[in-house]
Amino acid sequence: MSDHALTWLAVLAAGAVCFAIKMVGHLVPEHWLAEPRIARTSSLVTVALLAALVGVQAFGSGPGLAIDARLPALAVAALALALRAPFIVVVVAAAAVAATLRALGMP
Repeated sequence: MSDHALTWLAVLAAGAVCFAIKMVGHLVPEHWLAEPRIARTSSLVTVALLAALVGVQAFGSGPGLAIDARLPALAVAALALALRAPFIVVVVAAAAVAATLRALGMP
């Protein structure tokens, strides 16, 4: 089997697994989810996954770590969020910082 066919097979298998997980989530009885400990845990898992995604995207570069214009942009975004700025302001401020630093030669 060619590499191209294996890639598509992997994509289709991953899609089927994601669909199955989603269906299992819909089949969980509602009273199980109403328990306070489960609700608290599910909200914390969401935050942890989002933090992990931000960390990987901000510091990841291939197999290693990279410190570049994304780090100051992330700091500006965190500061804007701490100051309760609207989301569009947070995004534009972070993008402006990253663009400025890259224009000045920072990778």
